Amino acid sequence: MDVLTPRQTDILTLARDSGRVTVDDLALRFAVTPQTIRKDLNDLCERHLVQRIHGGAVVSSTVENLGYEARRALALAEKRRIGRKAAALIPNDCSLFVNIGTTTEEVANALGGHHGLLVITNNINVANTLRKSPGIEVIIAGGLVRRSDGGVVGEAAVDFIRQFKVDYAVIGVSAIDEDGALLDYDFREVRVARAIIENARHVILVADTLKLERTAPVRVGHISQIHTFVTDTPPTGRFGQICHDCGIAVEVAEAAAGV
Repeated sequence: MDVLTPRQTDILTLARDSGRVTVDDLALRFAVTPQTIRKDLNDLCERHLVQRIHGGAVVSSTVENLGYEARRALALAEKRRIGRKAAALIPNDCSLFVNIGTTTEEVANALGGHHGLLVITNNINVANTLRKSPGIEVIIAGGLVRRSDGGVVGEAAVDFIRQFKVDYAVIGVSAIDEDGALLDYDFREVRVARAIIENARHVILVADTLKLERTAPVRVGHISQIHTFVTDTPPTGRFGQICHDCGIAVEVAEAAAGV
């Protein structure tokens, strides 16, 4: 196979930096036609360097997750809407788990006005956000701190989580398969997520639509273990049917008119 062209190399760099690129933006940036960009993206897709999505591409990441800053930037507006929608489902005066993830961090950002909350988390970023709120007590799990994103993982974190039985859990995942499997990259993180699901009375999954276009190697669980799914677009196809059959409450965080 031929080497990448300079433009394809630049496109790949942009995709790795931001997590996602669009045909229209790339055509404008490189002053070429959208058809030319689509061909570049198809070539990169054939090399398994990117994955095509509607209107563009995301970095191919079936084994290794994107970098933390790239994940934060990916679908940021959607994650913020999801965060606000999920936070509105959490009543005052309750206990909850919040796990690792850029979307769960947006939920934490939206919880600041709550009162009487006890939040147990293995996410340093969530703890740092919520510690400033006078109406919220925060307990952080002990264990190995992952340098890449501030997640606390490992057996110590699992054992710590199992000491609690809480009212709600807010969890994120890296990918969702069409058969309903919830997937992630780090088996140590997955064990913590499983303990969180097992020890919460009501589990809320927060995930944007792009999670349905990605894959990851480690199974967290199945959508049937979730009570409420907060997303940005109603699930369709096989996965949508599974959500319906399992009685999952789907909450859609829609964009405001004109946004």
